[in-house]
Parts: sequence; structure tokens; C-alpha cells
Amino acid sequence: MFSSMLTRDSEGTYWLKTPMESGVIQVEDVPYIAVEMDFRGSCGRHQTLCFRTNMDELVCVGPEHPIACDWDRPLDECGAIPYVHVRNGEGDFPIQARISRSVHFELAALAVQGHVEGKPCLGVWSQDCFFPLSRQP
Repeated sequence: MFSSMLTRDSEGTYWLKTPMESGVIQVEDVPYIAVEMDFRGSCGRHQTLCFRTNMDELVCVGPEHPIACDWDRPLDECGAIPYVHVRNGEGDFPIQARISRSVHFELAALAVQGHVEGKPCLGVWSQDCFFPLSRQP
């Protein structure tokens, strides 16, 4: 119930806002984790990838709920960390779910080669949109 009352302000701070009061919530990375994946439709461009979060929210990847990777993490650590957009916050700070390691492996099994900005990468299709997961040298 409280998860639907979580918001994020234009400075990136998380807030729990109830009708009676509001307060700042400390979040280490992101507030949710994508713990399960399902895909619907035929494989490839026309499939729809859906994630269930640890708060039992269902998020289907597409233009309104893109997958984004943290490309700033050094590749010698664990590579790019994928996140899925759960809902809008204020300004440029969405509320996201980190895709769990086990779900990331399932997602990687669906990856195909593609190009983003002319550079080769591996990624997945959902609702006719391509989402890069890893860069290729």
C-alpha cells in the first residue's frame, strides 16, 4: 500500500506522501527490485517483456517504461546494471526498479545484436522498441 505513495522530487529525493503527512525516505540505490520476468507474444520485435517488482507491481517494458543501464559502472566490476522505469517522478528523476541478477540472466538470454547511435550492442526488444543491455567492443 505505501509503495504507491512513494514519490521522487525534482532533486531526486524520495518522499512517502500520505493524505495526512509526508516524510523523506532514504534509498540506497532504487526503491524497487524487478524479481520476475515474463514475455508475451512472439519473440523479437513484437514481444512484450513484463517485470513484477518486489511490491507486486507489474511493469511492461515499452516507450513509457524503458529499460536503462548504468553505463558509468566499470565493466571490470559487474558490468552495466539494468533498471526499469516504474513510474514518473518530478522532473528528470523517475522511480525505477533494479533488475535482479537472476532476472538479468533471463533477460540476457533474450538479447540480440543491435546498434545504438551507430555502435554495436546487445539488447532486447519490447513493444517494437529496442533497449540496449551491453556495449560491444
